[in-house]
Amino acid sequence: MASSGEEARSGSPGRAGTGTEPAADEAQLDTAEDFEVLEEEEGEEDEDDLSELPPLEDVGRPPAPPREDAQPPEQGAGDAAGDPEEWLDVLGNGLLKKKTLVPGQGVDSRPQKGQDVTIRLKATLEDGTVVEEDPALTFTLGDCDVLQALDLCVQLLEMGETALIVSEAKYCYGAQGRSPDVPPNASLTLEVELLAARDAPDLELLSGKEKIQLANRKRERGNFFYQQADYVLAINSYDIALRIVGSSSKVDFSPDEEAELLDVKVKCLNNLAASQLKLDHFKAALKSCNLVLEHQPGNIKALFRKGKVLAQQGEYREAIPILKAALKLEPSNKTIHAELSKLVKKHADQRNVETEMYRKMLGNPSTASTPRKCKDKLPWSIPWKWLFGATAIALGGVALSVVIAARN
Repeated sequence: MASSGEEARSGSPGRAGTGTEPAADEAQLDTAEDFEVLEEEEGEEDEDDLSELPPLEDVGRPPAPPREDAQPPEQGAGDAAGDPEEWLDVLGNGLLKKKTLVPGQGVDSRPQKGQDVTIRLKATLEDGTVVEEDPALTFTLGDCDVLQALDLCVQLLEMGETALIVSEAKYCYGAQGRSPDVPPNASLTLEVELLAARDAPDLELLSGKEKIQLANRKRERGNFFYQQADYVLAINSYDIALRIVGSSSKVDFSPDEEAELLDVKVKCLNNLAASQLKLDHFKAALKSCNLVLEHQPGNIKALFRKGKVLAQQGEYREAIPILKAALKLEPSNKTIHAELSKLVKKHADQRNVETEMYRKMLGNPSTASTPRKCKDKLPWSIPWKWLFGATAIALGGVALSVVIAARN
């Protein structure tokens, strides 16, 4: 059952190592409600980088130990024995290999994707250092709840089989490693025994508490992938969590459980939007932000991200009032201030460009032609209306003189 899987993860000695940030930052990130900057991979910065965005909700190290990110380096000292023919090249690229140590119960006993499996796990570095050990690790096969190396290879194990899995860093903890015990770009050797496989629990029959735990576990996985800069897998985990939260139920939930499920949903949507922004999936990110705002119109992170989405699409006129609304809710936030100032300037530049474009389209005279009107009004010029009036008066005067002369 899902809850037992959570207990198995919680009991794993390596669970604190599934995150990438130092422990000192963990508590701060877990409780922060401001726009703390997430640590970005070196060299990953760009003008519209999400480092300016609010952090992921509750971004801490997922309480799952060797979950989807455990990275199996190459085999340890005693693991190289055996003929090369005994090793199965799982992906055909030489980066992930499997060798059977103890045969299992046959091909028909292999687990299926979507099932909850329980394994015994021991993970070591190339020098033989043990970095992970769990006598009963339970996870959902195919959901990326553990290292990719495990997710890909466990489905090839037969029930009762014990195998060695040698994996490059790409399918483990990658370029970042796992502080403090797994170095960057480290290969791992995994000794795995398949203990059990059973169908995943029916979501409709889960209690409120079980559903919350399961959804949070998937969300935490997404947070881990986000910190690893693997935004595709992060989106996958958030989507799974949202499906769990949104699934129908035959069990009545308490008001507190309903509120907690909504809170998990909002967090997943906010983090989903952040991941979608990283991949420039603006339409999807905008939809995720709008879903958050439907539930919480005053959610500052959703407002900020929505403003960012619109700004990156050049919709400055729409983005500015949204950021102003976020700033009104948190006037002291420097990140919103900076982003709003940047957008106001961009919007002004955009309007200037549009004005010049319209002037050219309509054939309006350029500003250089306006001074000519001033030249026409020199001090010595005489208006024609005044000249006509003066002439009429002069002619009238001459006529009057002729009449007076005639009378005399």
